[in-house]
Amino acid sequence: MFRSTFFVCTILLITAVTARSFGQSTEPVQKDSTSTAVEKKDSSSVAIKPVYKMPKWYEMITNIPGDWSKYFTLTFRENKIPLYLTVAATTAATIATDDKVWQVIRKNHDASSFARKFDEFWTEVGDGRTQFGLAALFGAYGLISDDARAVRTASQIVQAVLASGTVVQIMKHVTGRQTPNTATSPTGKWVFFPNQIDYARHVSTYDAFPSGHVTTTVAALIVIAENYPEVWWIRPAGYLITGLVAWGMVGTGIHWYSDYPLALALGYTFGMIAAHPEGIPAEIAGKKINIMPTLVDNGFGISVGYSF
Repeated sequence: MFRSTFFVCTILLITAVTARSFGQSTEPVQKDSTSTAVEKKDSSSVAIKPVYKMPKWYEMITNIPGDWSKYFTLTFRENKIPLYLTVAATTAATIATDDKVWQVIRKNHDASSFARKFDEFWTEVGDGRTQFGLAALFGAYGLISDDARAVRTASQIVQAVLASGTVVQIMKHVTGRQTPNTATSPTGKWVFFPNQIDYARHVSTYDAFPSGHVTTTVAALIVIAENYPEVWWIRPAGYLITGLVAWGMVGTGIHWYSDYPLALALGYTFGMIAAHPEGIPAEIAGKKINIMPTLVDNGFGISVGYSF
């Protein structure tokens, strides 16, 4: 566990050092409660330099209810229809192929000690302890170097992980899907609203959908990328790490690939909400829609309501 956490945290912490070396004068102004802008005027131009204020230590907790409110009241909008249709279609398509794909990956996992170590390493990287470790390093760096942006990033990582992780846990307790390792049917049995005592005693029998590892990994990535937009390699590196985490968890039998589409959407959304405390960017506003899971014969589906 320590090796994977140290590896990822060290690599991604370089973002703070890299960005600081470039200086903050090239960053966009952050118009929220944690930053202000200072204008420097001369005869030829106006330069705007953001000056970040240290967030309060408790904001990472007190902002979470607001994040949930924003998610459930602002996220489901007209221009989100294609996203959620894509999530639903991708989930359905991957459910149909889950067993065959897992059997191939699992065979490779069992046949090679290198593959087993590889899968286990990246599974650990997706563990929430890695995200909290990363937040701790950003916070320590920011406090030592008096870098308010790094402290802000640390606070928002914790906020995004806790807010998204709570929603994921609720969904797991509702959907009750078996993991590949415990599956009694080709794609894992779904037990909606399972007995919570049974759930607590046999967690892996019910907690596959959606993936909390992928959700929190993406949430942390988006927070860092939004706070350091001038560091171009954050998103490519983060997407690669997310893909490796997803691969590793299928290999170790913790998740199916169909557990990931919704997790990606959740992680991205909560990461954006945490990174933009001033409010949801105007471009995602639109007419409100409501997307809810629904029970159907021998399975589940999604109902969509549209408000004109």
